[in-house]
Amino acid sequence: MEKTNIINISSKETSSLIYNWTFEHIEAVGLSDRITHILTSVCLLIAAFTVLFIINYIVLSIFKSTFIRIIKRTKSKWDDYLLENKGLDCLSLLIMTILAQQMLPPIFIGFPSLMNGLGKFLDILVIFAVYKLINALLKTVRDILRNTKAFIDKPLDSYLQVIQIFLFFIIGTLIFSILTGNSPWSFLVSLGAASAILMLVFKDTILGFVASIQVSANDSVRVGDWIEMPKYGVDGDVLQINLNNVKVQNFDKTVVTIPTYTLLSDSFKNYRGMQDSGGRRIKRSINIKISSIRYLSNEEIAELKKIQLLAPYIDKRQEEIEEYNALNKADRSTLVNGRNMTNVGLFRAYIVAYAKHHPDIHKNMTLMVRQLSPTEHGLPLELYMFTNGTAWAFFEDTMSDIFDHLFAAIKYFDLEVFELPASDDLRDALKPILTEISKSLKSEQVK
Repeated sequence: MEKTNIINISSKETSSLIYNWTFEHIEAVGLSDRITHILTSVCLLIAAFTVLFIINYIVLSIFKSTFIRIIKRTKSKWDDYLLENKGLDCLSLLIMTILAQQMLPPIFIGFPSLMNGLGKFLDILVIFAVYKLINALLKTVRDILRNTKAFIDKPLDSYLQVIQIFLFFIIGTLIFSILTGNSPWSFLVSLGAASAILMLVFKDTILGFVASIQVSANDSVRVGDWIEMPKYGVDGDVLQINLNNVKVQNFDKTVVTIPTYTLLSDSFKNYRGMQDSGGRRIKRSINIKISSIRYLSNEEIAELKKIQLLAPYIDKRQEEIEEYNALNKADRSTLVNGRNMTNVGLFRAYIVAYAKHHPDIHKNMTLMVRQLSPTEHGLPLELYMFTNGTAWAFFEDTMSDIFDHLFAAIKYFDLEVFELPASDDLRDALKPILTEISKSLKSEQVK
């Protein structure tokens, strides 16, 4: 390119005047046109980077610090979230990229091919800077919504990821258009032909997206819910619901990650209903040794009437039994005739009375003590009731206190809790027999 051509072209724009002025001063040294063009571009490039560095320093050191002080003094939270998500950094990056886009291309007027490639590169950088700023704003909106009552349990991360995927698609289309110089519509047409491949590649993402929408619409799982999926080793609180996976922290503090679509394809247990009800179920049995179950004599009944919680029940029950036996003329010389009280029946009535008077047992929920089918381990008496709270520690403490008391009280009813014999029991049972055998052997030796 000759000097006269450069002057004619550069006179059309202010930036070209700067290039022309620099070119003339370097040319005065007596260098060739090519060397002059190279030195002109290098000098202007150094000057441009110096200006950008100064502007960047001013933006980061002065304006940003000023904004940070203002944000920390305000009571609103949205600006704090914007700062946490580096919104100011993304804005400064966008400003610097736009300035570079305006300053750098005129520097390479003497190199049209290089200027064209650099222009495309800077256009792509501007697109990425815009994306980072939009992404920071979206994260700020997410954090604001996450702290509102209406969205506190919604899978906001899934929605954010869907928008991010849409933004990636737009960015990819624009970058393709910049690099090829073709219209974005041509890219969309070719993309439609490859839709089957994209469906296969993004299968998990699509399934996760559908699952996130259905989970949110059906309100089946929320962040903070306690869920249980034994198949995947899940038993804990939901930490996060994303587009592709769900993070659950088990009670042993391990974190399990499962695909989001498994919430639709597999069954799981959600304890939210229990937590919202305010009561947690106790469902545990005491196995009674069947051979210890028997009728009670009048003297034994009189002794059990000393138990305050049981006395009203015994009085009422005695009246019903006497009325029934008198009406049916039952022969009371044999206890099996007519109706009688049993030690296990009174023990069951005592458990009900004890539970009804217990301050930590929910009185407005199901409360009963029932017999299950007898087994080789005795007769199970099952306690079915609910505690007043749902916290794990409270539930376990309450249940333990109740069974501590019942195991100690069962002896007053002349009942035995079934338990398999231990080694000490076998040794005690065999000890007399072994002693007799030992004596017999000694006597035989004497003879």
